[in-house]
Amino acid sequence: MKELDLLKKDWKKNENSFEQISETEIYKMIHKKSSSTVKWILIISILEILFWTSSNLFFSTDEMLIKIKHPEMILYLEILTYFNYVVVLIFVYFFYKSYRTISTIESTKLLMSSILKTRKTVQYYVWYNLAMAVVSSIISFFIAFVYNPDMAFLRDKLATNGKALIITIGILILVTLAFLGIFWCFYRLLYGTLLRRLYANYKELKKIDF
Repeated sequence: MKELDLLKKDWKKNENSFEQISETEIYKMIHKKSSSTVKWILIISILEILFWTSSNLFFSTDEMLIKIKHPEMILYLEILTYFNYVVVLIFVYFFYKSYRTISTIESTKLLMSSILKTRKTVQYYVWYNLAMAVVSSIISFFIAFVYNPDMAFLRDKLATNGKALIITIGILILVTLAFLGIFWCFYRLLYGTLLRRLYANYKELKKIDF
């Protein structure tokens, strides 16, 4: 009986050891997957900046600005553009910081906390870009309509025709909503997929009990 008891105790010790190794391996796998996911978030955000910068170079709005001939409006547009770049670069820095933190972290609780913080940062980034898209669209429509000489005929026509004015405003709202919908689908496809992966990793980490 004593020998049997000793065997049981030895078996239980080995069982706990195997379970601990298994959980450690799971943690390493989740850690690696989380680091890879955040790295892709960082890469996509950088590629997004490069895409919009190159788009501005190839599709320059200088001709429209020359037609406007309104220095204050041009200044406001430039300030808005630089402000947007600064904010986006700050978000990119946060993504890089999150990637560095998650890549080197060794605590389960800290990794879970970093994943949640990263998800919130990405969500804020997406909402900021959507809000900026709406603001930029409204400002662009307003400046083009009010200050572009080519729109003088349309302005005069709308000033004397209330129905046409309402229809034009409705069309502009629909265009803005469609533009916003395209952006939303884009961000949901890219960042949404990555966020779901991060959250799946978070739920797996909650199951590990060190």
